[in-house]
Amino acid sequence: MTKRILLFTALFVLLLQTACRRAQQPQPVDYVDPTIGGVGILLQPTRPTVHLPHQMIRVHPMKNDQLDDRIRYFPLTNASHRTLWLFAFMPWDEKITPESWTEPLVFDRETTTPYYYAATLGDHECRLEFAPEKKSGIFRITFRGGQPQYLRLTTLHPQGAFRIAGPRTISGYETFEGMKAWLYAETDADITARIYRDEHHPDAVMLDFGDRPLTVSFRYGISFISEEQARENLLQEIPDNDFEKIKQAARQTWNSALSQIHVEGGTPAQQRVFHTALYRTCERMVDINEYGRYYSHYDRQVHESDRPFYVDNWLWDTYIAHEPLHIILNPRRVTDRIRSYISMYRQGGTIPSFALLTGDWPAMTGNYAAVWMADAWYKGLRDFDLETAYEGVRKNSLDQTLLPWNNGPKTPLDDFYNLHGYFPGLPPGEQETVPQVDTGWEKRQSVAVTTANSYADWCIALMAGELNLPDDRALFLDRAAFYRNVFRHDKGFLWPKDRDGNWIEPFDPRFAGREYFTENNAYTFLWDVRHDLEGLFLLLGGRPQAEARLDQLFREGLGKSKWDFWTILPDATGMVGQFSMGNEPSFHIPYIYNYLGSPWKTQKRIRMLLDAFFTDNLFGIPGDEDGGGMSAFVVFSMMGFFPVTPGIPVYAIGSPVFDKAAIQLPGGKSFTITAKNNSAENKYIQSASLNGRPLTKPWFTHTDLTEGGTLEFIMGDRPNKQWGSRAEDAPPSAIDFINR
Repeated sequence: MTKRILLFTALFVLLLQTACRRAQQPQPVDYVDPTIGGVGILLQPTRPTVHLPHQMIRVHPMKNDQLDDRIRYFPLTNASHRTLWLFAFMPWDEKITPESWTEPLVFDRETTTPYYYAATLGDHECRLEFAPEKKSGIFRITFRGGQPQYLRLTTLHPQGAFRIAGPRTISGYETFEGMKAWLYAETDADITARIYRDEHHPDAVMLDFGDRPLTVSFRYGISFISEEQARENLLQEIPDNDFEKIKQAARQTWNSALSQIHVEGGTPAQQRVFHTALYRTCERMVDINEYGRYYSHYDRQVHESDRPFYVDNWLWDTYIAHEPLHIILNPRRVTDRIRSYISMYRQGGTIPSFALLTGDWPAMTGNYAAVWMADAWYKGLRDFDLETAYEGVRKNSLDQTLLPWNNGPKTPLDDFYNLHGYFPGLPPGEQETVPQVDTGWEKRQSVAVTTANSYADWCIALMAGELNLPDDRALFLDRAAFYRNVFRHDKGFLWPKDRDGNWIEPFDPRFAGREYFTENNAYTFLWDVRHDLEGLFLLLGGRPQAEARLDQLFREGLGKSKWDFWTILPDATGMVGQFSMGNEPSFHIPYIYNYLGSPWKTQKRIRMLLDAFFTDNLFGIPGDEDGGGMSAFVVFSMMGFFPVTPGIPVYAIGSPVFDKAAIQLPGGKSFTITAKNNSAENKYIQSASLNGRPLTKPWFTHTDLTEGGTLEFIMGDRPNKQWGSRAEDAPPSAIDFINR
């Protein structure tokens, strides 16, 4: 009997120790550090945004960057990534003066996670905490007492007001960019008084709670439909003041989302970089369906719908890696996003470029909705109306202007493009004659417009083929080759032409800015022809010559001092030679070596770029992160592969950082990448196998991934220059794919 008791006791202790160890092990969300990249390199810093994945409420402290020691306010939501905030909230425990309405507070002891934020504010050490729900959020404020104790609410746009509807109830509205947001909020302590900044324009109010020590919760709902809907959103999601319940539910939601990719190995810093990048990709797009209804600014109507309605996407940034990542992780959500774009087309008459809450923002260049939709279709997502999608992207290509940062009908420049097959540039010093061109900053970007629309038109040709439209297919295949009209053989660059067909001179490939390119120069845009890499290699003289040019890209000097270079090209950050790691058009370029028979160079470059530019500190993002656009490159590349050409359902292999990365797929399947003998030195692939069969080519298909299985690499410290080196090992070209 004694032996049995001892045995049970030992077993109990063992189980308890095991449970304790598991409890102490970090969960995926514990690796996330939202402050990574919080000091921008020339450009925008990241923000430590607290939200649920792809949901409407996004909150972060408003300060200059992560080195700023003062917080101006907390927006009750970020309505459009990095550009639009609504309703400013702030505790205040000082005497009210005219400056109090905008005065920031110093802070200390800050805690930042995806699901919870906390900081100590001001000289009297008021403690603020926040946790999110989908359309609502909750603050918990702990005042120390002995001073006035207020909650400060101000609108962030000229038209708006707050109303105190009861001792614990606040409502308000704010008008912005032609639409309206409503606020409904409740506190769990009586408001003893209210003080408006201006009684005639109650757009700022101090809610007075006396001077006794207290902890007060402020829970609120936001709506783009009505005040009553804001109240319903709040009561549906946060019916009481249980802050810890909301915090723990948000933590669990994030753990579930981040667990879709389980990684093992790497350093703690690499774990933090990876999980933070994955968190960043979960911000956009956001679902603004408010429990069966949504307001669309595309037709200014409220719609009944049981499907999500997604807004806030910058396709120029996200079609490259962000959208392809979500096609893998959550194809149903991507389908709903595409369906949202199609609804916007039906409501407003145009397939959007940047589909914001406030309508289409025609930023940047290109018809990248065509790329995104073709990529989704050819990766098996079929639950959307391809015919209507095709109608919309075809209209964008043929009947709308292609000018950067423009919406509307064709201009003479578009007619010229359709007739001559290239966008004409202006010689230096020549005055602009087309009024629709943004002459202050964006210019014509003539070469970038040509390459962007060549790629988009190739994807439209794919869609036309699916719809059995042979004449359209032929038309758009012809347009897909327009980039060749701006290739200058004697210089080996894509080069601007004037309206008479003359090469524009003088022209320096390093320093030609937005007159001819988008945020980068000719060195970057030479490789923008991702839909026809084989054709590009031929223009460059063949594979050996193309490989030499690609080598030189990473070695070519800036040609000017750094400050002078960045005066001309401030977006081209994270420079390695003339390669810009800090800007989206460069992301696929290191993987092009796979197409040239030298995948070992991809492996070398990718590891170097990840190590150099994506670190776990305030400077760990080399350019504008763009709400997941850059972070998706990190997620893909650290796993060991990348979608070089969205529209062709294959992935080019890089160099996996982790010993193991397991992607949990819809339907219960998983795709696992293992790297044996992996280390910082052992970055080169010696051999590979897919589901136990030798893999000699440096790529695999989307079907290989979605069917589940194991991709195994044997790693070493010296390149195996034979692996993947044969011409027949290269990923399929555009010609191979479209003629399949």
